[in-house]
Amino acid sequence: MTTPFYVSPEQLMKDRADFARKGIGRGRSVVVVQYADGICFVAENQSQALHKISEIYDRIAFAAVGRYNEFENLRIAGVRLADLRGYSYDRRDVTGRGLANAYAQTLGTIFSSGGEKPYEVEIFVAEVADESADDQVYRLTYDGSVADEHGFAVMGGSTERSTSYLAEHYTEGLDQTAAIRLAVAALAHDSEPTREIAANQIEAAVLDRTRTLSRKFRRLPAQTVRAALASG
Repeated sequence: MTTPFYVSPEQLMKDRADFARKGIGRGRSVVVVQYADGICFVAENQSQALHKISEIYDRIAFAAVGRYNEFENLRIAGVRLADLRGYSYDRRDVTGRGLANAYAQTLGTIFSSGGEKPYEVEIFVAEVADESADDQVYRLTYDGSVADEHGFAVMGGSTERSTSYLAEHYTEGLDQTAAIRLAVAALAHDSEPTREIAANQIEAAVLDRTRTLSRKFRRLPAQTVRAALASG
């Protein structure tokens, strides 16, 4: 009788984590920066059709790195959950924290299941509040872990150099232009020597608390990014 092949649970989880990290590491990073009037998202993305940054609900945005089909499925599920909760109860019941918890449960279940491969994704869920001190930014990894970020954060690709750059140069109370410029510079510092990133290769969006509309999400066109980079 053939002895069944055995893999310890610890080794299995390690192999699944290594697999997910390698997939995520092949993509370009996404940077989130909190500024005076909201939250800014900047990603290196040469596609004009496939977005890494999207709106989820009135005050909530979503950003992701990794496999597009996987994080697009998560985005759609988040939109449906938010719409259902807002319609069934009240729009104020749809929160970034609630969505982050739902995503954490989904990612954690998939990661710990032996029946399918882990998702090769990391995501940001952010909610803008009336005051900057109440803004919320959550980072979720492939295994369902949740981190509450403050000020700035980077995910995907080579994050160590970009994070170090942000730690050295970030200050509270930035305006939108300075936040865009800082985020793009952080993306460019992900390797040595520093890269040049053109404005048309940048996808940028903000959650702008100063908007009078209930929907605070706004995509930034290439000319806005170009003007921000030129002002530096």
